[in-house]
Amino acid sequence: MPTLSALLPMAPAFNAGLALSLSLIMALGAQNTHVIRMGLQGQHVVLTVVVCIASDILLIALGVLAMAQLGGLGAGLKTALICGGVVFLLVYGGQAFARFRAATPAGPDSSAEHAWAPMSRRQATLAALAFAWLNPHAWLDTAVLIGTASLAWGIPGNAAFGAGAAAGSALWFCALSLGVFWLGQRLKSPAIWRALDGMVALRMWGTALGLLWGLLAP
Repeated sequence: MPTLSALLPMAPAFNAGLALSLSLIMALGAQNTHVIRMGLQGQHVVLTVVVCIASDILLIALGVLAMAQLGGLGAGLKTALICGGVVFLLVYGGQAFARFRAATPAGPDSSAEHAWAPMSRRQATLAALAFAWLNPHAWLDTAVLIGTASLAWGIPGNAAFGAGAAAGSALWFCALSLGVFWLGQRLKSPAIWRALDGMVALRMWGTALGLLWGLLAP
């Protein structure tokens, strides 16, 4: 069993993975909107969150392992992948900032009345799996972008980075479900969604600058 002294050097990689995961997963895409909607309905919230977390962990593990193999192909490919991740973060953050400035949040429409039919456990499980595995943004964020960012930490730092990213996913979905439970219908306020868009933009830009600094630093 690893001792505390052996784990401490991995803390920076773990923290970096945690920060990147949180900055990505806070983006108000299809998966988060689905969790919020299930929470507002009060239907299978725990089941939905468990499926989302398990799916993210599998995608992150696949991404880190795959990119570790690709990283062995040469420093040029590694640099190109990290630069691609930086560009993706900057663009994605720019989109969130554009929504923030335009006051057009990406959350559920607060002016419409939604009438969702009750879902069985099987339907809820399949829906959560679809939002995780059939959603290209989920693949980009977890398998591709997090896997690419893990290259900057080498081996075994990439494993700690992946563990931090998985922890970030678990923390976010648990916090999101609790937030929906406590805030209830107030989450339909456009002001809340706009504020989250602003936070997402700042986090993504900060993470992009951190990756770029790690690439350029001697």
